[in-house]
Amino acid sequence: MDLRQLEYFVAVAEERNFTRAAERVHISQSGVSAQIRRLEQEVGAELFDRSARAVTLTVAGEAALAHARAALASARAVRRAVDEVTGLVRGRLTLGMVVGCTVTPLFDALAAFRTAHPGVDVLLREDDSERLVEGVRGGTLDLALIGAAAAPPDGLDALTIIDERLVAAVPPSHPLAGRKRLTLRELTAHPIICMPRGTGLRAVLDLASDAQGLRPAIALEAGAAGSLADLAARGLGVAVLSTSMARAHADRLTALPLDDVDVAALLLLVWRPAPHPAVHAFLAHARPAFGVTGAP
Repeated sequence: MDLRQLEYFVAVAEERNFTRAAERVHISQSGVSAQIRRLEQEVGAELFDRSARAVTLTVAGEAALAHARAALASARAVRRAVDEVTGLVRGRLTLGMVVGCTVTPLFDALAAFRTAHPGVDVLLREDDSERLVEGVRGGTLDLALIGAAAAPPDGLDALTIIDERLVAAVPPSHPLAGRKRLTLRELTAHPIICMPRGTGLRAVLDLASDAQGLRPAIALEAGAAGSLADLAARGLGVAVLSTSMARAHADRLTALPLDDVDVAALLLLVWRPAPHPAVHAFLAHARPAFGVTGAP
């Protein structure tokens, strides 16, 4: 077996789908399937149950997964150790980005990084924040831009990009438009438009609601702030946004601070402790792009 086979095996196990795994590793689905078959022949057991719509691990596959991840992590550590000795930044940087991201400084940082380090292949992957955190912890992502509630994820280093409060956003014709501020309980009397579970914004809303024993009814969900604003502007509900998100749509929506929601909505870059040199190099470009000074 080789590291490429293990990489494909881990990708299929995490994506639970051969097509998505192939997109992730940038080869054809048939190529992934062929390599997995070869790996199964080498270990003498089927690693996946392919009978259902979602691909699942067999008992043998479950036993192999942790070792495959460890082998890939060890290979990355070998390269990192050599790079640290030679002072080179090369290889690959896998960056995760929360779905619907319109944070242009991230793209500025990527462009500057590619110019400074043309020998590094950059892969960009979109997903919800919870899955991105899992990817960073599991080693399939080197770092990720995520949304979080109140504090960075445990066990990861983080650079805080945005630390804001939640607001309710309504069009001028809405009954709440004349208000100066709002409580969470008052908000729950109206249809709510919010991001889905797995996003930082939704985590803040859920945490604050649980603290007050409230169960807000989410009428509509969308993964991008612009989509939430579009739905609210058409009178389909009250959009829950962060302060800067609402500010971007101030021409058509009125933002009402939620006085009793103290949980902060965070936008963070997160990575594992002791990252490889490419992560350090990217962060050197990310800090000025986001206007962040000093150490994370």
